[in-house]
Amino acid sequence: MNFDQLFEPAMACSRRWPRCGPKDRCAAPRDAGEHIVIVGGGFGGLAAAVALRRAPVRVTIIDRRNYHLFQPLLYQVATAGLSPADIASPIRSILRRHRNTTVLLGKVTGIDVAGKAVLTDTGRLAYDQLVVATGARHAYFSHEEWERFAPGLKKIDDAVDIRGRILIAFERAESSSDERERRRLLSFVIVGGGPTGVEMAGAIAELARRALATDFRNIDPGSARIVLVESGPRLLSHFPEPLSAFAERSLARLGVEIRVGTRVSRCDPEGVVLANQRLEAHTIVWAAGVMASPAAKWLDAERDAAGRVLVGPDLTLKGHPEIFVIGDTASVDGADGKPLPGIALVAKQQGAYVARVIAARRRGGPAPAPFRYRHLGTMATIGRKSAVVDFGGVRLTGFAAWLLWGLVHVCFLVGFRNRAAVTMGWLWAYLTFERGARLITGHET
Repeated sequence: MNFDQLFEPAMACSRRWPRCGPKDRCAAPRDAGEHIVIVGGGFGGLAAAVALRRAPVRVTIIDRRNYHLFQPLLYQVATAGLSPADIASPIRSILRRHRNTTVLLGKVTGIDVAGKAVLTDTGRLAYDQLVVATGARHAYFSHEEWERFAPGLKKIDDAVDIRGRILIAFERAESSSDERERRRLLSFVIVGGGPTGVEMAGAIAELARRALATDFRNIDPGSARIVLVESGPRLLSHFPEPLSAFAERSLARLGVEIRVGTRVSRCDPEGVVLANQRLEAHTIVWAAGVMASPAAKWLDAERDAAGRVLVGPDLTLKGHPEIFVIGDTASVDGADGKPLPGIALVAKQQGAYVARVIAARRRGGPAPAPFRYRHLGTMATIGRKSAVVDFGGVRLTGFAAWLLWGLVHVCFLVGFRNRAAVTMGWLWAYLTFERGARLITGHET
């Protein structure tokens, strides 16, 4: 998890604007000038909408879901630490006091660039300027058939599905009399050694060895086998090597098996093949890569190998200054010449930057300087009271890093209720080792 958020302005819910009347809250003024359409209510799209709240424009934000999701904590939903409602807030609620903003629920099916309209499942939506912030999806490196057996973690449905798979594994092991089948059920494989994979592996290990330790009679949950697979030479490859080494040691203390320099060559209902070695496992979690949304296809735009749209220094589509592409959907080089990572703060800073460009155009003033990402540091947590934090010149590990990690996540959740619920949930879990969201839904046991 990147923690530049600690130094960023708070989200819309923590701001206080003058209250408006009931009618004004629901409808954007029709005489407010240009129509700005934002596709996607994630970090980038929401940041753009928040930054345009006082601009003399009409803003419409459209998303196929009615909520904004705090993705960095999805793994806690997947491991029964938090409820889905703790990390999501309705977009309408977040933007309810933005008098110039309309929120629409709908699925975007394409973009008519020549006609300047967004195509949705309910019709056409004309725009004067367009912000495309549609995020990313899982990448299985030309093996899309693996997704059925190894779900990724990008949305609430994914987290609830993975939570069900994990909990069902323990339930079925409890009732099984076949020792080999029990071992398979109690084997968990996480593919990908980035922050998501490291956090998932640590959370599953603590769920098995702590939260479930005394709940079963026929099995020992602590005997669960958790295997973290990374194709590169080390975990957390974007962190300094000493922090990667600390993360490996911390996971090893939790009983996680670490396989670096190892590629997955097959996934199926019975497990995985690592190089030429078969590993039987009931639950596989994919955290190895992402691909951009279909936006490049909609725009008929140049794209990189991950499907991200190639944009200019001002984040506009080549030949179309009225179209901005941001977040995981865009390919933007950082100061080091490498593409910026697909993390929340990149999207948030790009959304705010695009709003400044749009506002400057509306005023007729000079355009802002080219977009430049301000990178302040990265962090990842490893289990219950350990984390790694890299400020650049300053590095933290262990309990102090874990406290900072928790503070950052709580502060930048949207809404007081979510902050309070997560804080109390984490405090209770820390004191009792219990997980309060151990519900199996959407699965046949």
